[in-house]
Amino acid sequence: MDDVAAKRLREWIDAGEGGLDAVGLDMSEADLSHADFSESWFTDARLTNVKLIGAELYRSDAQGADLTGADLTGSSLVRVNLDDAILRNATLDGANLVKSSLYDVDASGASCRGTQFKGASLLGVDFCSADLSDSVFGENSFQVTLGRNTKLEGASGSIFGSVVIVEEEITRELSGTELQEWIAERGGVTQVLDRAPGIPKKDI
Repeated sequence: MDDVAAKRLREWIDAGEGGLDAVGLDMSEADLSHADFSESWFTDARLTNVKLIGAELYRSDAQGADLTGADLTGSSLVRVNLDDAILRNATLDGANLVKSSLYDVDASGASCRGTQFKGASLLGVDFCSADLSDSVFGENSFQVTLGRNTKLEGASGSIFGSVVIVEEEITRELSGTELQEWIAERGGVTQVLDRAPGIPKKDI
């Protein structure tokens, strides 16, 4: 964490109320575990290797934030905006991302074991080499990239969308029954819906 970020953090702690304004700050390597950052602003912040274990980030904005290698184990990311964020090799085991927004996110190599994704928008997310074991979905918009090394054992729930599969030098798109079978072959029990949640079939 650089001096500017450390000063801003101290001022926020002293104030004792409201969200933290960390827009564009470098808080890398900081241990912020178990803190309450509800409705804070981490837009475009550098948060590489930061520890946010068990932290509360309800309704915070982390659009464009660099969370490479961050540890968010057991954290609450409910309704958090993570659009354009980098979650490469981040740890999100047991984290709650219900109704969060992840658009155009690099989550390659991320560990998402037991992560709750119910109602989250997962559009343009790179999950290559990620561990999604025991993760839980619930009628998610799911337009992501998965690789042959993506772990899906125990993944459950329901998803909607087409997925790009990258296996060695071959790239293909799967949806519907084919996608459901591909996930099942890897130990997942995810149901692939044939239409977007809430959209009547007659309108398709």
